[in-house]
Amino acid sequence: MEEKREKESLMELIKKGNKSSAIAMTGNAIIAATKGVAASFSGSGAMFASAMHSLADAVNQGFVFIGSILSEKKPTPRFPTGFGRVINIFCMIAVIVVTVMAYETIREGWHLIQHPAHSDGFLLNVAVLIINIIIDGYILVKAMKEILVEARVEAKGIGIVGAAFRNVGRAAPPTRLVFYEDIVAVTGAILALIAVLVTAFADYTLLDGMATILIGLLMVGVAFRVGYDNMVGLIGVAAPKDVEEKVASMILSDQDVTDINKIRITQEGRYYHVEALIELQKGLTLAVADDIKFRVRDRVMQDPDITDVTFGIIEDNGVRNWNPQLS
Repeated sequence: MEEKREKESLMELIKKGNKSSAIAMTGNAIIAATKGVAASFSGSGAMFASAMHSLADAVNQGFVFIGSILSEKKPTPRFPTGFGRVINIFCMIAVIVVTVMAYETIREGWHLIQHPAHSDGFLLNVAVLIINIIIDGYILVKAMKEILVEARVEAKGIGIVGAAFRNVGRAAPPTRLVFYEDIVAVTGAILALIAVLVTAFADYTLLDGMATILIGLLMVGVAFRVGYDNMVGLIGVAAPKDVEEKVASMILSDQDVTDINKIRITQEGRYYHVEALIELQKGLTLAVADDIKFRVRDRVMQDPDITDVTFGIIEDNGVRNWNPQLS
């Protein structure tokens, strides 16, 4: 029975894993294999670079999906704040993979500039890159929609794009990684397609190497951006301003709460930890004050993105401390 419960628990964790990472891992593995075959037949450097990027994406998303599963584990006595920051560690591993792949891609591009190679299999290259753009475009749209779900934002049609860019900072680290990587993946596939078309119809073989280097530089940009985001996440970062205001609004909505003396909300992965010192009406007994504190805590804990709440209580000091403009 104990073994069965463990298996069920593992399945529950897998179901909670980041969906964007799982989709991206599968899609990029297929794309990388297809591009690799096409590159070996055609000798296209841009196709090789694009294949390297897709392979890096597939490996990364595998790491990140595993990390997203582990980060969903419930707090234990040894780890009372949970495992939210585990995903940041796995994303940092992904950054290392992207950096290595970027180096190899840039080196290959420089080699192609010095020693241009003739590319064959024009129709094969074009077909593979069009398939790549379609699949990565689909993954990118899914990542954008996932950002909006995690940020609790609604948007429709073309508005999804702008809303995703505005709220990407509030998404879970794996979703952000998928988003950034697939922007580069789609851009890289378009650059590779341009290089294949130009080198096929014009005697400008240097473009192949130039496109390859540019794709590598885009990968470096992703590595720096994702690395910075997850370094900040490992250190511990304050919640976005609107999250703080939403939590404060829930606290102050209680008729017995007069003010918020101090509040601190930290973000771990896509979840938040709330600590606050709240002021209550004067003259309350300790028993009544405790009941109010637990009532307010339960209200805040109803938010699915908040994992724990710690409140201290003091009597109203007659000074207005909470000011959203100054916090």
